[in-house]
Order: sequence, then structure tokens, then C-alpha cells
Amino acid sequence: MTQPLPFISALLGAERPLIMEVKARDAHGGNLLRGRSPGDLAAAYERSGAPCVSVVTGRWFGGSAAMLTEVTSRVRVPVLLKDFVTRRDQIAAAASAGASAVLLTAALLPRESLVGLARECREYGLTPFVEITRAEEAAGLPDPHRCVIAVNNKDITAKERDAGDLDRSRALLPAVRAAGTLCPVSASAVSGPEVAAGLLAEGYAALLVGTALLRAPSVEAWLREFDACRAGAVVPGTIPVPATASVPPSAPAPTPAEPPLPAGPVVEAEGAPV
Repeated sequence: MTQPLPFISALLGAERPLIMEVKARDAHGGNLLRGRSPGDLAAAYERSGAPCVSVVTGRWFGGSAAMLTEVTSRVRVPVLLKDFVTRRDQIAAAASAGASAVLLTAALLPRESLVGLARECREYGLTPFVEITRAEEAAGLPDPHRCVIAVNNKDITAKERDAGDLDRSRALLPAVRAAGTLCPVSASAVSGPEVAAGLLAEGYAALLVGTALLRAPSVEAWLREFDACRAGAVVPGTIPVPATASVPPSAPAPTPAEPPLPAGPVVEAEGAPV
């Protein structure tokens, strides 16, 4: 078996296996940068010990291609490009901009396209970060030990405006492991340190945490609490449910200066052949 690519190796060897995310807006259009630059945020994550950083360049979340270049120029850790990737030229552009991994959303791609894009990532030395919501989406990936398979706890058909379902991660972990990945990841709806510690106790190798860190008054304090929760009595099978899980956050009042949100990921991906 060939050695894992740098993105996976960084996560598997990390004391805190957290992919810390840079994102301009949440799913409701709320400002997450709050005057901070993507590069400054990524650099702060690296100083806090992030083994990997994710940057959301999709327009749906207020992103842009320039964000990836800014982030990769500021950090030395592997960087994940998160966008609705449907074409080979997007993978080439990600590699040219310094990315180490590329998001491939199984729900948006025909199976043949998903497999082809995963192979294209390998040609460029990138890790395919395959995001799934159903067990069958995890099976049959080329070189699965060189892929991250990530369970998205949110509903992409609802534009990820739901509170998320952590039970999905619990239910799909056996299928993800059976698919052959070395690095099963739980992504989205990781609302706090206790939730994060619980998911790792369940058996996930790493987590992707975005909005919770971006909204935290102090990343360092969030991480200290995370460490304390991991050292405490977090029992597998008892992932805590956030107190607000049943009530989706209300959308903030739109700011006239901001452009309107696109219709969503499916619309962005339509008509984009591989």
C-alpha cells in the first residue's frame, strides 16, 4: 500500500485532528469573517495547532478563488479546497493554487464523474475529500486508502440551513470504514467542544469544524475546552445533542451591500460537465 498523501498524514498524526475552516458567510448569509481576512484566520488556526485548514471558495458561502490563494500563501499546513467541484480544470486550478485536497460532493456527481475526478486528484497529488450522506456513496472509490471519506451531517438539499443530524455520522461510520479509508471524517454541525470530543470518541479519525470556530470569541479557549472534554468522561454512543438542535438559527437581516446568495449548490453544479 502506498503511503497516505500529506493531507491524510497530517490528520492521522495530529494531537487535535481538526480541519479548521475559513468561510466568509454561513448558510443564512451571516458574516463569519467579521472584518478578519481569510489569510489572517488561517494563520491563526495554524498557530493554534491546526493540522489542516479548509477554505470555502464557493459563491454560496460568499467565497472566491482568491481566498484559496490567500490562505495557501499564509500557511504551511495542508489546505482543503471546498467548492462544488465538477470539472477537471477545477482540480488543476486547485493544485496550481497550492491546495492539498479537494472536496468532491457525492450527492452532486454522477458515479462515473465522482470516480473520474477522484482519479484526477491522484494525478495531481491531491487528496480526494469525498463527502457523503448515504452509505452507498462511500463504496467503490479508487484507492480509498488515499481518500478522505467525510460524512456531511447537514442536508445539502436544504442548502445546509438545517441544524444537522449527528446520528448520520454515527450510523454511517461502519460503511465509511468498510470502504477502506484510513481517515473517516465527520463534517458540519460540530457545534461545540463537547460534540467534537464525542464524535472522536465514537471512532472518527478527524473532524471538520467551521462555523463553531468562526463564531467562537476565542479559538484558543474553544480548543482548551475541547482538550478537557477529550480528557474527561466522553462515552462512545453518547454524542451530546446541542441544546439548539431542534431550532434552526434565524437568518440575520440582509445587508444591502452584500450580493444576494446564489440559489444553492445544486444550481451551481448544474450544467458543468466533467
